[in-house]
Amino acid sequence: WNFGTIFTIYHSTTRSMARFGLLALNKGKWNNEQIVDESFFTQATGSSQDINPSYGYFWWLNGKQKYMLPGGQDIYNGPLVPNAPADMYAAMGAADQRIYIIPGKKMVVVRMGEASDPANPDFAVSGFDNDLWEKINALIN
Repeated sequence: WNFGTIFTIYHSTTRSMARFGLLALNKGKWNNEQIVDESFFTQATGSSQDINPSYGYFWWLNGKQKYMLPGGQDIYNGPLVPNAPADMYAAMGAADQRIYIIPGKKMVVVRMGEASDPANPDFAVSGFDNDLWEKINALIN
């Protein structure tokens, strides 16, 4: 997905995205072998600075008291995705490409496809996330 645009950073298949999500969920461990230092994942999935506590090191963090959107200075109160579990962290790419990791549920959810809002395909956080989590919650809760 996302070939040939200026936002092309990570090329993947759904399976590879899920495997990367599992590696993150397990804090760098794969098949009982630590292949990435656990402390890296601990730091990466915590707030990286005070300006936007909902952003770690390349991960969006749910359950914080406020967040800011990419490229903006506006501060929004409340969690990033209100319908998602508070412990969720996510890779949120352009066109609503997503890897959601929920440690408390030992769960990884991957979403690939077209942008939910074609008029705004590069927006990292959108109403799509909250709508999707409303549907997921109906299945898992």
